Amino acid sequence: MPGQPRARRPGGPVRRPVQRVAASGVPVRSGLPGRGAPRGVPPRAATHGSGRRPPPRTVPTGPRRLVRAKRKPPNHHVRVVVVRFLLIAALVAAGLKLVQVQGFEAEALAAKAERQRMTEIDLPAHRGSILDRNGMALAFSVESRSLAFQPRAQRKEIDTFNKNIKDGKAKGEPLNFDTETQEMARFMATKLGGKVSEGDLLDKLRKDANFVYLVHNVEPGVARQIQDEYPSVISEYRAEREYPGKTTAANIIGVANWRMDDKDVKKHDLHGLAGLELLRDYELAGKPGRQEVATEEGDDGVIIPGTERDLRPAVDGSDLVLTIDADLQYFLQQALAAYVAKAQARGGSAVIMDAKTGEVYALANDKTFDPSSNGWDIEEMGNPAISNPYEPGSVNKVVTALCAVDQNITSPLDVHQVPGRIQVADRTVRDAWSHGTQPFTTTGIFAKSSNVGTLMLAQECGQDKFSQMLKKLGLGARTGVGLAGESAGRVPPRNQWSGSTFGNLPIGQGLSMTVLQMAGMYQAVANDGVRVPPRVVAERVTPEGERIPEPEPKPVRVVDAKTAKVVRDMFRAVVQDAPTPNNGTGKPAALTGYQISGKTGTAQQFDRTIGRYSQEKYWITFAGILPADDPRFVVGIMIDRPKYVGGPPEGKTAAPLFHDIASHLAQTYNIPLSKKQTPFVPLIQQ
Repeated sequence: MPGQPRARRPGGPVRRPVQRVAASGVPVRSGLPGRGAPRGVPPRAATHGSGRRPPPRTVPTGPRRLVRAKRKPPNHHVRVVVVRFLLIAALVAAGLKLVQVQGFEAEALAAKAERQRMTEIDLPAHRGSILDRNGMALAFSVESRSLAFQPRAQRKEIDTFNKNIKDGKAKGEPLNFDTETQEMARFMATKLGGKVSEGDLLDKLRKDANFVYLVHNVEPGVARQIQDEYPSVISEYRAEREYPGKTTAANIIGVANWRMDDKDVKKHDLHGLAGLELLRDYELAGKPGRQEVATEEGDDGVIIPGTERDLRPAVDGSDLVLTIDADLQYFLQQALAAYVAKAQARGGSAVIMDAKTGEVYALANDKTFDPSSNGWDIEEMGNPAISNPYEPGSVNKVVTALCAVDQNITSPLDVHQVPGRIQVADRTVRDAWSHGTQPFTTTGIFAKSSNVGTLMLAQECGQDKFSQMLKKLGLGARTGVGLAGESAGRVPPRNQWSGSTFGNLPIGQGLSMTVLQMAGMYQAVANDGVRVPPRVVAERVTPEGERIPEPEPKPVRVVDAKTAKVVRDMFRAVVQDAPTPNNGTGKPAALTGYQISGKTGTAQQFDRTIGRYSQEKYWITFAGILPADDPRFVVGIMIDRPKYVGGPPEGKTAAPLFHDIASHLAQTYNIPLSKKQTPFVPLIQQ
């Protein structure tokens, strides 16, 4: 159409407009929207009814350039609305969380925070004491402290402090680790009173280690003074075991200490190493408790006062009351050790028992140890009186005496023609001295300790009866005294006896027993034929003061009272002091004013190097009853390998030691004098 400018498609070639004819016949130009269409109807919509395509859009005329759409300016109002919405949502969420925490989880969270600040610590149980029969303390515990230090941590703390001073973050004078530890060592050594030297302390304080113990067993008051001056010193609870009697009854009591190297031992508790301290450890130690405390910054070393709460209270240990008399025990130990030294012996053991109850008043060995010191000798910590059996020798002839009298085979004054030797199976047995056939009374056989006469009576008694008597007297079985390491000794089983066995047993060889078992045989004789197994613990006292007696041992009837009295009276002649040949083998055991019943013994030791019994190595023994007419005590003594040949008198017999012990017992316990003097009894008929 003339005068109509050309239209350009954006980015494309110029096209000539296309002329179309409307329905009315009026020509219209495509690309001029609105023309030829009804008013108010959009150009595209106007063609919908006619089926025609809407005219193409044209770009306004103008310069030849690329037309870009303009960006809309940012809508600040929308941004503000979004930010406000997010803030409101965050505040609502925080409010809801606050409600949840304060309203619903406050108690649980408070408990969790408390747990993070609380620490569980051990509550030590007080270890029970060990007392003698009179209430004297033989072992008890005292509270103490162990002092420790953290060298590396202290160095680091001093370095940090000095750096803060240099950086102006702290005020004060710089510290020197060596100077500080020097002053600390000097102060501690003074307060500890020589318990540890200044040099030793200084070496430990400067040690390149995280943790080091400085000293143990410090009095709590002294430890507190050191901590007040030097808070960096760590104080740990300890308990120290005291043994006021030192070596007295040490082999019975044993020892307990604080074992730092035993991982199985609970912290804050004493435990036994030997003796009753070990055997009755559970009762003595009690049960440690647990306590919860609040600490500063979770450090369990600094407890906030008033925050303690018991989770499980500690249960203190019980006290043990022994049958032992501490004074008598001390005397027996000293007397035995002195006698062993005089006899130039390898060792010795002794026991004192109550004749009626079997209670052990004293049980001693010549060697012992001091549990209050350190560096114990293991060999000295044992208890040979109950653990080391030996062949008793002629002391065992009481078995034949009981059997023969009980079976009515003989009576005290019956006369027996006793030769100087006797054949038993394949062996010949002789008396200790040479003699022809002599008229021994039954009493004389035992008072003169005739091996031949004893075997003659034992053969009349019979092997079965003799074996039964050994069993009734407790031989070959533990006594149940209540001490660790007890030996049962050895008695050959009856079905293993050979022909010559019965030539050994009646004279005290071929079997073994402890000194406690030996004394137990004579306790049965003293107690009218009833053997009461010995015991060393009388009762247990709980922390509440309740006294719980030990179970009563079951008595064993060995022989009737009449038989026991006859044998007891016969054995009085053992200490009979009369012209030869009516003097007994144990006359040094006699005690003026008292009837004494007892028996000496000498047993050869088997020497494995030569394969036979030695002529130089012996056990010498003595068992006695004080007084014989009204028995109160039984004493058993064994001396191991004295200088028997060419040695001192003490090397031949233990009777003099019995005399000293009996004298002490009579004075200490005010034992009444015997109403009658021991009657003279003929031992060999003239």
